[in-house]
Amino acid sequence: MAMAGSIVNAVGTFTDEDIIKIAPEVANPVLDGWEFFVESMGVQIHRKYREVSGLYDYKIHGVMADLDPKQCAQVYVDWEYRKVWDTYVLDLHPIKHEATGLEGLYWAVDYPWPMSDRDYTFVRDMRMVEVDGVLTCVCVAKSAVFPNEPEKEGIIRVDDFQQACVLQSDGKTGSRAFMLYYDNPKGMIPTWLINWGAQTGVPQFLDMMRKAVFGYEKWLKDTGREAVKPPEVSLKINTKSS
Repeated sequence: MAMAGSIVNAVGTFTDEDIIKIAPEVANPVLDGWEFFVESMGVQIHRKYREVSGLYDYKIHGVMADLDPKQCAQVYVDWEYRKVWDTYVLDLHPIKHEATGLEGLYWAVDYPWPMSDRDYTFVRDMRMVEVDGVLTCVCVAKSAVFPNEPEKEGIIRVDDFQQACVLQSDGKTGSRAFMLYYDNPKGMIPTWLINWGAQTGVPQFLDMMRKAVFGYEKWLKDTGREAVKPPEVSLKINTKSS
């Protein structure tokens, strides 16, 4: 029997309200108060300044032509496959809080020389919902402390991280995609690197993901695995009700 794809869900960590707030933005991003930053490969990036940290929240939205939203979601959350196609991953594996049983992920990320690499410990939840009758995948994540995953020498621990990714059909053969992202990487991050991440890194990531989606079935076959099984629909959201 084939092994199932690898997904870690922190069930109960995120509320229905968290999902209801973010899911509709895949079709109608809320951009009041957000500054347009850059557009590349049909993807727009907006940002919003945080006074306390001096950093930005980012909203990324656009259409990925010819990519099925279900497969995109499967590729996005399958952590074992992520280690194959994402060249920035140094280490990625599931972790568990020994006292509470909370499940999460450890992720180490390759930063350009001479900067120190970063790592994260976080929880993630994947939900399937309907937004105005359209099947939609929502994946939310945030930093969490796992005492049994201590900081490592030479790697800076990022402990202030939030992310949401929403995917749904564009009504044709592609996917609408929306991402809300913030992290505080600590240290002195050069402005050129931040700009590169937004202007070049995001399109580069999307290109890697496109190739990964097209290569997912072959990887599953070669490794004897089954694709990640998305959860059942848990919410129906109607944005058009009075």
